[in-house]
Amino acid sequence: MMRNSFKYVNYSDRKKFSSDFKAVYHSPNELSALSELEKIKEKWGKKYLYAVSNWEKNWEDVRSFFQFSDDIRRIIYTTNIIEGLNRQYWKVTKTKSVFPSDSSLEKMLYPASGNIIKKWTQRYRNWDQVLNQIIVLYRDRIAGSYKKAGTAYHIKNVPALFHRH
Repeated sequence: MMRNSFKYVNYSDRKKFSSDFKAVYHSPNELSALSELEKIKEKWGKKYLYAVSNWEKNWEDVRSFFQFSDDIRRIIYTTNIIEGLNRQYWKVTKTKSVFPSDSSLEKMLYPASGNIIKKWTQRYRNWDQVLNQIIVLYRDRIAGSYKKAGTAYHIKNVPALFHRH
């Protein structure tokens, strides 16, 4: 959403525009975010109508992010695993523009996938707190118990997390 909005903003205004927009997505709740969006509309709406109206048109989708805590939102809007994966695949395939078959592409991407997955053990700031919030929000979707494996976390049995041993 941010990138889509920013591509309609002149390069010379992008830093100021971006700085102002941080107030929207760093807002503690939806009401505050709407208030900040209104301020941005007053400041930038005439010059960059589409960039601002794009947020208003898509507010129903954006508003769902405000149900999460700051820590969870930071993970959502700063980390896009699919984009990262696509970027890594692009690095592997950029020197070869044509593949004679799907199989040849798979043979190149399969070992790359193993290397990419090894890097997915990054631990996020306040991860334990974030994980607890996710478990509370999505308890019915998570089955099994929770255990630490290296630096990656696996959820196995949620009820066990809430019982004292």
